[in-house]
Amino acid sequence: MIPTLYYAPGACSLAPHIVLEWIGAPYEAVKVQYGSDKLLSFNPAGAVPAFCEDDGWILTQAGAILDYLANKHPEAALGGGDGIRAQAEARRWSAFFTSDVHASFWPIFVPERYSTLGGDKARWSVMEAGHRLVAKQFGFLDRHLEGREFILDGGRSVIDAYSFPMIRWAIRLLPSGLIEYPNVQSLHDRIEADPVVRKVLGRETGMSA
Repeated sequence: MIPTLYYAPGACSLAPHIVLEWIGAPYEAVKVQYGSDKLLSFNPAGAVPAFCEDDGWILTQAGAILDYLANKHPEAALGGGDGIRAQAEARRWSAFFTSDVHASFWPIFVPERYSTLGGDKARWSVMEAGHRLVAKQFGFLDRHLEGREFILDGGRSVIDAYSFPMIRWAIRLLPSGLIEYPNVQSLHDRIEADPVVRKVLGRETGMSA
């Protein structure tokens, strides 16, 4: 048995999928459906990503999986740098993407959760609030990226991979895409140009990279 990543196209499971390719160690990627019996059998939340180690141990939550992979494979140098401050920065940005960026998309993904009123008007009002939340977080990220190639000082890291699916959501869901965030657009383009990332995108979409 080799380590296995369970993923769904378009989800934040894209991040550990990319990182596993960057690492280059043997693994298997298995496409699953949200809430499917197969996924529920090892993750009661019915969500992706889920990572199963070769001994059967299962880890969920993208941020935790990325941190685990960075520490398991120090030779890949994807942790964002050495020392306690570099580690703290990596955890800070992981929390930012989990708690601030990812969460800001929920009013766009499922607006019915945030309003007791029915109808298109209420739905669009919630989605517009979500757009503002996402814009706020991407404004912060864009300012941080000024003059930087990657998010952390230590170079390309799991945090860049974590940002990538959310940046793709913003391109698709924000009314103006990334026009107002040129530094974020540059990060996206830099990551997307990587042949390894294109390979993963091709696998997840079923299209040639």
